[in-house]
Formats: sequence, structure tokens, C-alpha cells
Amino acid sequence: MKYDFDEMIDRTQVISIKWSEEQRMQMFGEDDILPMGIADMDFKVSPAIAKAVQQRAAHETYGYAYPSERYLMSCVNWQKRRNNWKIQPDWIVFTPGVNMALVCAIEMYAEPGDNVIIQSPVYYPYYDYVKRTGRNTVINELINRDGHYEINFDELERLAQDPRTKVMLLCSPHNPVGRAWTKEELERIGRICIDNGVMIAVDEIHSDLVYAPHKHVPFATISEEFAENCIVCTSPSKTFNLAGLLVSDIIIPGEKIREAFKEKLQPYYLWPGNFGSAAQIAAYDESEDWLEELLIYLKGNAEFIDSFLKERLPEIGYRVPEATYLAWLDFRSLGLSDEELWDLMIHKAKVATDNGPMFGIGKEGYGFQRLNFACSRARLTEALERIEGAVKGK
Repeated sequence: MKYDFDEMIDRTQVISIKWSEEQRMQMFGEDDILPMGIADMDFKVSPAIAKAVQQRAAHETYGYAYPSERYLMSCVNWQKRRNNWKIQPDWIVFTPGVNMALVCAIEMYAEPGDNVIIQSPVYYPYYDYVKRTGRNTVINELINRDGHYEINFDELERLAQDPRTKVMLLCSPHNPVGRAWTKEELERIGRICIDNGVMIAVDEIHSDLVYAPHKHVPFATISEEFAENCIVCTSPSKTFNLAGLLVSDIIIPGEKIREAFKEKLQPYYLWPGNFGSAAQIAAYDESEDWLEELLIYLKGNAEFIDSFLKERLPEIGYRVPEATYLAWLDFRSLGLSDEELWDLMIHKAKVATDNGPMFGIGKEGYGFQRLNFACSRARLTEALERIEGAVKGK
């Protein structure tokens, strides 16, 4: 391979929410924890991205930037190449991360007291988006069939038919269960929502991290009607490990929705920063070969977890994900309470995964842990061996 994803990167001496010793002590009470949670990668960015950011830094002026034509066209061309989605530059609205865009969508289309559909278990900040804006969370619980998650369409339709339901947050591909929803599944979701007047905010931040033979289907490509009823949240941050640069591309094909969204953002006076802009251009225009090798390495890690668990920890359930770099591990056969399982991970294995109950309000996350495998094979092996030792010694 051209790029070295086996390199062990020391992140303990930089400001890192995942690796700084101060942060690990604050979050876990342990400074020798191996952090395998929080969804950023432990790989260096592509050389093209590093060079672009370093060149911009060398200019030594860091004033206001703006969404330049090159910045916008990098996203336009990327979507066309990767997803055969022909978007227009003026469909793209900047926000400093996908989170803000999803919150704005809720506030735009649901009033306090209205319902927002969430498919659980799911990326845990979704619950905060709804709760802290005074809206009601209604759960369309995913159906777990031996680690393969499916959508309960009957329940989704029932929730959408409630006149108080105004918005659905759709995670596609899905975090943490690793599904790359098929076109047929997305069509059914979209049809139910459109027929019941429910706006769809689609979180496609993991859309580039899909493993063959599975494919990502951008929600807005299904039909013009679907495109007119959604806000699509994308970003190079997960794909190219740029989360700290706070750059996102919110793609809104519908003019009416787009203008309302821009008006919602107007008081914040948001612009992409110098370094985020430089990084996005270099990522989308010059780093596609890096991504292709990354996908091979990540899929190898996902399959390594599968073989390790089958051989040495068969009691832990796991299904190789179709997308994302996140493993959704099922510890329910151990018969531990949530508190006991978390104690086993943190204080016995000393591996900081993301605790399953965060991803569901009810039983959806009970007995699960989310493990980030976007790291060197050696680090992943160490984490699994620590977990093995803790489980066998419990």
C-alpha cells in the first residue's frame, strides 16, 4: 500500500478529547486507559491535506475566509464522482459541523412540544438535540436480527401519522449499527414521511465509509420529490479525519427549504475557516486514492475483529458493519448489568469504548459497547486482548 495505516501515532501530547491524559482522568478516572471510543481516527491525514494546511499556516494571516468557488466545487465534484449525485454549488450551506445543522432542522420544522422521530439505537447526541430544544423524542426502534438491524416500518408509519410528528432524523449510513440503508429501505422511509408531512434531516456524515459490495445511496437522489423534502448533512470530517477543523457541507436541493435554512443561520454570521477550507479542497480534490486504501485497511480491521471474537471470545456478538469504522459489540450473554459491564471495560480491561446505553433511551443499548476500529491493527489487537483478559478473568 502507498499509505502507512500501521503507523502508531502518539496523540497524548496534543489537545485531544480522546487521548489527552487530563481528559482520560477526567472522564474515566484512569490515565492508562486505551481510548477506543470517540469517533475520530488515529491515522494521519493524507499528505495532500497536511501539505495544504501547512501551506496555509505558513502564510501567517488567519483572517475571515468565505465559501470560495473552489471550496464549493470540491464538494460538487466529489458527490458526482462518488455518488453520481449532480448537485449545484448554491445548494451547499456551511455550518461548523453537522450537529448545528440537525438542531436547526428541528427548530425550523418542529415547535416546542412537537415530536421528532429517532431510530434507536443511534448516535447519542440526537437525544440532546430534541430534548434541549423542547421537542419530544419518539422512538422508531430498529429490529435486531442476530446483529443485522432492520427498520420497523409499521411503527415508523404509526409515529409519522401522529399530527404532532414534524421531523425525522435519519442516520444514513447508521451509527452505531453499521447499516448502509438500501434504496428500497430509503424509499419506504421517504414515502412514509412525505405522505404524512414529516420533514427529513438526513445525517450522511459516514457516507464515504461504506464497504463493498454495499453502497451509499444519497437520500436526495431517489426522486425530485424526496430532494424537495430533506436537508442532507455531509462533511469530509469522518472520511478524512478532519473533525477538529469544523467543516461541513449541508446540501439542500429545495429552494424554499434552503432559503429558510440560510435565514435561520443568518444571525450567526458563519463562514468556513481558512484551515477547514484548505483541508476540504485537498481532501476532495487530491485524496481519493488515500480514501480507497483507507477503506481496504478499515475493512481488514472489521474482519479482524470478527475472526478474533469467533476464535477467542465467541460469547461476544458482532456483525461486520456495512459502513462506518464502528463496531457494535454485544456483551449481553455475559449477564452483566450496565454498571458491571462498564466497570469491566474501564477498570478491568482498561479500554474506553462508548457505553451502549448512551445510544438508546430504553433497552436498545443495554449490554452493548461501541468500539472505534479506525486505528492501527496493533492497537486494535491490544484492545481486543485487554477485553479478552477481562472477560475471561471476570
